[in-house]
Amino acid sequence: MQTSLQRMNPATLPDASKIGYSQISITNAGTLAFVSGQVAQAVDGSSGAPEGLEAQTKQVITNLSEALRALEASAHDIVQLRIYVMHLDEQAMAIAMPLIVAFLNGAEPSLTGIGVAALAGPDLKIEIEMIVQLPT
Repeated sequence: MQTSLQRMNPATLPDASKIGYSQISITNAGTLAFVSGQVAQAVDGSSGAPEGLEAQTKQVITNLSEALRALEASAHDIVQLRIYVMHLDEQAMAIAMPLIVAFLNGAEPSLTGIGVAALAGPDLKIEIEMIVQLPT
C-alpha cells in the first residue's frame, strides 16, 4: 500500500535526516490514526515493565509495531512520533534512539523528544505516541 506522505528537511533548518527524522511531514487529506502513547507493558499485562530504558524501549517498539499491524500500515506511514522519556539526557538518547531509528526503517517521520518528570506508572521510563496516515 502506498501513502502520499512527503518529507522535508529544508536547507534553512538543521538536516534532521542525518539522525533519522524529518523536520516537516506533509500529508494529503486522508484518514489519520492517532495511536495512544505506548508504554513497556506486554499484551497480557501480567508482568510489570522491564527494568532499564533499553528493555522498555524494545517493548514499546513491539507495541507500536502491533498497532501498525492492526492498521495495516508500516513505519513509512507514520506522520509523527512523540517520545516522552524520564530523565532525558545524552545517555538516554544514546540508548533509545538507535532502537527507534531501526524501528523506523528509514521512514524519517516528524519527531519530538520530550523529557518528563513522570509517566503513568512509577516504573515507566519511556512512552511513544504516533500519528499514522492510513494507506489507501
